[in-house]
Amino acid sequence: MKSANNGVEILQSPRLPDFLRSVKLKYVKLGYHYLISHLPTLCLVPLMSVIIVQASRLSLDDIHELWLQLEYNLVTVILLCSVLVVPSTVYFMSRKRSVYLVDFSCYLPPSHLKIKHDYFMEYCKAESAFDQSSLEFLRKIMERSGLGEETCAPETMRSIPPQAPSIADARKEAELVMFSALDNLFANTNVKPRDVGILVVNCSIFNPTPSWSAMIINKYKMRSNIKSFNLGGMGCSAGVIAVDLARDMLRVHRNSYAVVFSTENMTYNWYSGTKKSMLISNCLFRLGGAAVLLSNKSSDRRRSKYELAHVVRTHLGADDKAFNCVQQEQDDDGKTGVSLSKDLMTIAGGALKTNITTLGPLVLPTSEQLLFFVTLVAKRLFNAKIKPYIPDFKLAFEHFCIHAGGRAVIDELEKNLQLLPVHVEASRMTLHRFGNTSSSSIWYELAYIEAKGRMRKGDRVWQIAFGSGFKCNSAVWLALKNVKPSASNPWEHCIHRYPVQLQL
Repeated sequence: MKSANNGVEILQSPRLPDFLRSVKLKYVKLGYHYLISHLPTLCLVPLMSVIIVQASRLSLDDIHELWLQLEYNLVTVILLCSVLVVPSTVYFMSRKRSVYLVDFSCYLPPSHLKIKHDYFMEYCKAESAFDQSSLEFLRKIMERSGLGEETCAPETMRSIPPQAPSIADARKEAELVMFSALDNLFANTNVKPRDVGILVVNCSIFNPTPSWSAMIINKYKMRSNIKSFNLGGMGCSAGVIAVDLARDMLRVHRNSYAVVFSTENMTYNWYSGTKKSMLISNCLFRLGGAAVLLSNKSSDRRRSKYELAHVVRTHLGADDKAFNCVQQEQDDDGKTGVSLSKDLMTIAGGALKTNITTLGPLVLPTSEQLLFFVTLVAKRLFNAKIKPYIPDFKLAFEHFCIHAGGRAVIDELEKNLQLLPVHVEASRMTLHRFGNTSSSSIWYELAYIEAKGRMRKGDRVWQIAFGSGFKCNSAVWLALKNVKPSASNPWEHCIHRYPVQLQL
């Protein structure tokens, strides 16, 4: 070091680096995680080494003498065999059958159904029921929604002035979305509709008679003994519920295929009143749907994309606030819509906490579970001010498919789960390109990850969705191979433009 006044140079001994700043603690945590996760293996290695060394010292005479002892102790041999065979037989007979995701298909609306923000506002202005305050509220919601300029709506929104929707219009939307997705699914998998033994369909708002499942059976002339189910009114998390129901059925019926179709009907979801809590859904919900083919056939494992690992469902319907936070109702003028409570995000946070409390022990490495347990005990016994340890779910999953219910939902989960921007990229881009497609949004997100070429063999995927009731449901999938996007992937013509820069 040189002085500016007299030019004297003063040499200082180099200081030791500040290890608290220079050493990245995440690497220490990863090392701890690796040590604890592989602790059984590390303990078994010395034991196996001792056994191998002792066995190598046995001579041929020792081995012959051991054989003679066993030969003259038939009862001992039988007991030893029983100890090995009986538990193995019980295990293989009682273990749950694996459920594979062969493929899935998301509906891609035609370009003429796209509605830009300007057109959306024109359509709303033509709606005679909206006053100036309602229009300004809709404009602000659209600006902050996270939706882009390419989201799509049904044909009923192409007419100005707006026309009152009919059952025929709703059926037309349903058939367009449903049959397009199913046609692609059957074409991509080479499975004949008559080979499907289980069918589960979910849609919350529009539930006609005959049902959605009956419409599919009639269209594809499915067999008469098919096990069909139609789930209604279960909200945006119903897609995971449908998968769970299909899984339970596949565990009962051997060598079967199950088709799950998830969607929401926009034609019957439009609200033409002035109650602000009911106007939000007009801005967020858009056209979409997804069809999924599941199988319990061991022969399908090789060609399947994923294996279903876990499904965890949380229902807070016993709590009145949770029950009423998302509700279809009529306003003071008798107009029907879906009302969203101001407490929605708080209730969603509570449901998420309950859900991950159950999910955590199933998926988190032992190291994270120990840290959580030790922190919890310390907090209870010593200091109530100790912050609870938030498990690092990035150690349990490589990919996250968070229901694209809105920008606020994605923001909260990114913050509370301490995720990185890349972990919520699929959710944000799905909301931007397709809007809130309700229960099918998690499949558009999975399609995004595949289209980006990010899915590798052994990767774990967490699909998480929220719905009315109030529910928080999780599905965990394991990639069986390096997954490539299927034909007619909804992102195939635009994936090169994503991710786009969003103003958050």
